[in-house]
Amino acid sequence: MLKDEYKVYEEKMGKSIDSVGADFASVRAGRANAAVLDRIVVDYYGSPTPIQQIAAIASPDPRALVITPWDASALKAIEKAIQNSELGINPQNDGKGIRLNFPQLTEERRKELVKQIHKYAEAGKVAIRNIRRDAIEHFKKLEKATEITEDEMKQAEKDLQKMTDDSCKKIDELLAKKEKELMAV
Repeated sequence: MLKDEYKVYEEKMGKSIDSVGADFASVRAGRANAAVLDRIVVDYYGSPTPIQQIAAIASPDPRALVITPWDASALKAIEKAIQNSELGINPQNDGKGIRLNFPQLTEERRKELVKQIHKYAEAGKVAIRNIRRDAIEHFKKLEKATEITEDEMKQAEKDLQKMTDDSCKKIDELLAKKEKELMAV
């Protein structure tokens, strides 16, 4: 029975780690990467739509992305969404597509981005600790209802702490990798 309970919390922690990884992917590291557009939503005929669903995204060279909408009338909406995003890049509209040129990151901007990814990592760790807290509360309720013994409760706390530590370690590894990528010139 406890194995099934552990799996649920392990999956939740895994989703938190994946979420932090997605946050890291959305931070640009000086190279053109279509993942930086993942969080940008375009107002397409009154409904919020991700750019990937209404346009093709290509990377003709390492420092540029070209967005070609399938519906030419969406060009202005895409341009506006990019300008309103926190991307920090001005789109260049040529009438057929939008070109995004990624400038070389300055040292100051790199440090800002490192601070940003540290915030993402900390938010992920907080989410994991909240999952652990919820799990322990759940197991305490089971113990109170005499569905599990005191020994099983202590073992559950140990196992949850190990899961939490492992998950936080994975986030730290992702953080170190992304930080190294950002600080590379």
